[in-house]
Amino acid sequence: MNLANKLTIVRIILVPIMVCIPFIPLKTEILGIPLTYILINIIFIIASITDKLDGYIARSRNEITTFGKFLDPLADKILVLSAMLLLVEMQKLPAWIPIIVLAREFIVSGYRLIAVEKGGKVIAASVWGKLKTVTQMIAIILAYIDIQPFAECFTGSLHGFAFGLNLVATLFMILAVIATIFSGYDYLKNGKDLLK
Repeated sequence: MNLANKLTIVRIILVPIMVCIPFIPLKTEILGIPLTYILINIIFIIASITDKLDGYIARSRNEITTFGKFLDPLADKILVLSAMLLLVEMQKLPAWIPIIVLAREFIVSGYRLIAVEKGGKVIAASVWGKLKTVTQMIAIILAYIDIQPFAECFTGSLHGFAFGLNLVATLFMILAVIATIFSGYDYLKNGKDLLK
């Protein structure tokens, strides 16, 4: 239980705190953004920082463990899917986006278990997997800053800064979905021998 793994556990603990925020009756807004969104975003950003920090600490101290390789991606999945489902609940994100993310995570997690069982091999995150994580986290942070629903910029109802923010948030979410699909495909392609 090194420092990197402790940070990963902290990330998992932050998730239920983040999920409980919408149940607190907060009517305050800051710069037009509901305080609920701001608090969720702050917790999500802190958790995202621990994601980068635990990886850096593990590599710099040469403390990469099998436990960490399993727990770190699991913590990412829990964090990202919880934040996305909150956005769906708030009617800011269509449900098909977290469905794609969830399907990919089930496929890759199952694949990793097969790899360990059949060959004792732990599959670490690929470049596509890391890109997926980064784009998802940026997209979610922007979605909590942007008070408009996903892709509202394409309806012609937004102008100026609101249009720009929604467009950037939407583009990052689309990039995250593309990276999610490609990273899942990359896992299947690179380890197809495990299925034989």
